[in-house]
Amino acid sequence: MELFVAKTKQECGQTAAAKAAEVLSRTINQEGRASFIVATGASQFDFLASLTGRKGLDWSKTTMYHLDEYLGLDENHPASFRRYLKERLVDLVHPGTVHFVRGDAADARAECQRLGEIISNDEICLACIGIGENGHLAFNDPPADFETEEPYILVELDEACRRQQLGEGWFASLDQVPGTAISMSMRQIMKAGVIVCTVPDERKAKAVRDCFQGQVSPLHPASLLQEHSRAFVYLDRDSASLLRRGGG
Repeated sequence: MELFVAKTKQECGQTAAAKAAEVLSRTINQEGRASFIVATGASQFDFLASLTGRKGLDWSKTTMYHLDEYLGLDENHPASFRRYLKERLVDLVHPGTVHFVRGDAADARAECQRLGEIISNDEICLACIGIGENGHLAFNDPPADFETEEPYILVELDEACRRQQLGEGWFASLDQVPGTAISMSMRQIMKAGVIVCTVPDERKAKAVRDCFQGQVSPLHPASLLQEHSRAFVYLDRDSASLLRRGGG
């Protein structure tokens, strides 16, 4: 794992996007296609704007996988991650294939199995992710399951995670934030050839410190990135403000 600190939130997103585009372009040139995972949330706004605005990337040769989705939310809900990805990526660059998590599927376990079978037969070159204020990756809240090999799992959202969603403005009140979701598992995320993790904002500073300068622990889910040899974490000065100098 490598850490990079940019001066501003915008520069953080732009630098991370350049790395992601490099990985996608190289994989398309070498393999003829590229499969990638993409995250959502307010922390990814600048990253996605920069990535979708880049020229020369043949998106028709890509396959996109969706990280997570609330149970019970249809794709037209303002907080739906499918809606988010359609507006900020899919409808802009048109990936060749898109695999959304259907949070409103009649059978959530069957939806996990459906997605799991698809992604298990693919090779993911890139995961574009962020981390939560509680240190989660996707919706793997602490203590995260570091052991399951199931690609997609049903999870319960902790209060810190739900309050973050409220604080970012996706819901009008805490009781409107769903308590359950479908999430890509930790081990599935870690299978990506390259991980680009974009984490701006002061509100993420404690999670950054705990996950990247502490011990690897399910209590700090994103700490597992320390074990990935090609994980690149992009911070801004605010999110890096609690890191020890010279630490890693």
